[in-house]
Amino acid sequence: MDSLIWIGAAISLAGVAGLGWCIVYVMKLRRQTLDDSEMRARMQKAVIMNFAALGVSTLGLMMVVVGIFLG
Repeated sequence: MDSLIWIGAAISLAGVAGLGWCIVYVMKLRRQTLDDSEMRARMQKAVIMNFAALGVSTLGLMMVVVGIFLG
């Protein structure tokens, strides 16, 4: 079960890295001067990636918890 914990931790870190990417992406977007429709389209991409990163991070944390309970 130790491998499940480490794999879950790696997956969780990948999710956190995705969240970091979302933060950097939105900060770059805010610095640009875009019209409203273009900004909305790009922000929708960031929201989708944010939810995906949160899901991956949650899945990794669930794997860690299961590994701890079974180990």
